[in-house]
Amino acid sequence: MRSRAEVEATLQVAKVDPAALLPAAHCLAFGAPRPGPRELCLLQLPPDLCPLLEAGHSLVIRGDKDEQAVICSKERTYDLKIADTSNTLLIIPGCKTPEQLSATEAPGDVIHTQIFGFSNNYWELRHCRPKLKKLKKLLMENPYEGPVSQKEKESNLPKYTTEDFFDQVQASEEEILAQLQVLNACKIEGYWRILEFDYEMKLLNHVTQLVDSESWPFNKVPLRTCLAELGPLEPEEMIQHCLECYGKKYTAEGEVYFELNVDKICRATAQMLLRNAVKFNLAEFQEVWQQSVPEGMTTHLDQLKGLALTDRNSRPETVFLLKVDDLPEGNQERFNSLFTLREKWTEEDIAPYILDLCAEKQSIGALLTKYSRSSMQNGVKVYNSRRPIS
Repeated sequence: MRSRAEVEATLQVAKVDPAALLPAAHCLAFGAPRPGPRELCLLQLPPDLCPLLEAGHSLVIRGDKDEQAVICSKERTYDLKIADTSNTLLIIPGCKTPEQLSATEAPGDVIHTQIFGFSNNYWELRHCRPKLKKLKKLLMENPYEGPVSQKEKESNLPKYTTEDFFDQVQASEEEILAQLQVLNACKIEGYWRILEFDYEMKLLNHVTQLVDSESWPFNKVPLRTCLAELGPLEPEEMIQHCLECYGKKYTAEGEVYFELNVDKICRATAQMLLRNAVKFNLAEFQEVWQQSVPEGMTTHLDQLKGLALTDRNSRPETVFLLKVDDLPEGNQERFNSLFTLREKWTEEDIAPYILDLCAEKQSIGALLTKYSRSSMQNGVKVYNSRRPIS
């Protein structure tokens, strides 16, 4: 146990001016037994997570054995990686910061503190994109084909609850719930299901045919009448779910209406036309596409962003299905896949397929600079892979 005189003698030997330090001094000592480096895990938290833990909220580590672990708050997902340090980190319970010392300790105090343990590394958290691809994979194991489907009556395929997704998908609770909405998933008998595409198109066709026969404007489709007219054909909850997928609900004069989203309906129709074709003559496709959507709706190629890709260099020009959610989730894997498909891309063509890869405050241009190299081709800037693609 060091005395105050011994502390001051040590400072003199070290040629340190006591006036430059706080008057209180910590004297550290190892106690026995103490945990070794493998028995302690230190976690360095970003500033936004500290208040959450202090308020009593929890963090959850998610990932299967073959996955890189992530840690999730209720709202965000973070990569969890070990960072080594050349300085030994000492764990001291009740250790006081300089601010606490200056406020509570009397001048000349010597504080004797026992070291509880040590570590040469810590876990570092970095905000990352949620890994949501697995969510769609799980849902697609057993898509819903309608109540009269023979498969639905006999199937023993897996079904998943909200808690199942929280256990298996590497994303925060809020990110998982938001993605379920993006995927147009719905709860059927307590389980999350995604509609089989043909069944979804069947429901949409019922709705658009009713809108056409009743001459309703696309921005004022009455829910009550839709359920009354289409209820004998399909379950009312499926009709309402279809309206929620392809429209926006609002209330006017005590009635519930839906404003149909023209772009979503045109996009779904395009997917229906392209899904069974390897490539489609672009001019012919545009003509058939316009004829296939409800009268009064106008199709345009911007509606295909992230869904289909046009090839302006082929003769004749073609279009084919290429869905962004079918591409790899990792940055390098995504670029490898795109450059395997096409050697050179314009920014306009590639942007819809990499937009979701952009980190916070990161632009598409910065992403292209990191994973590709640019050149000029016929006066147009194009991008190709930085590395050979096998």
